Amino acid sequence: MDSFTALADPTRRKIVEHLASAPLAAGDIAARFTLSKPAISQHLNALKAAHLVTVEVRGQQRIYRLNKAGLDEMDDWIARTRRHWTQALDTLETLLMTENPDEPE
Repeated sequence: MDSFTALADPTRRKIVEHLASAPLAAGDIAARFTLSKPAISQHLNALKAAHLVTVEVRGQQRIYRLNKAGLDEMDDWIARTRRHWTQALDTLETLLMTENPDEPE
């Protein structure tokens, strides 16, 4: 699952928001939701598969934290897309100004 698909789910976005503050145990994450623990576990597995979180096993606990590398990949994609659209809009503006030089900006 890619990161954007993983974050399409509001529960997963909320989990990521919680993890932005600090790493949390799976049980602590589950306690913040009305969903069952197995349902939260599935959401955590999806976030892990999308490389948005990492998990550390500490005895019986699973500690989840945001994965900087996964978030950086999303940032890079957004930056590339933004550059493309900025260039495309600049080109369009230049074309429109060439066709209608008397139009106010």
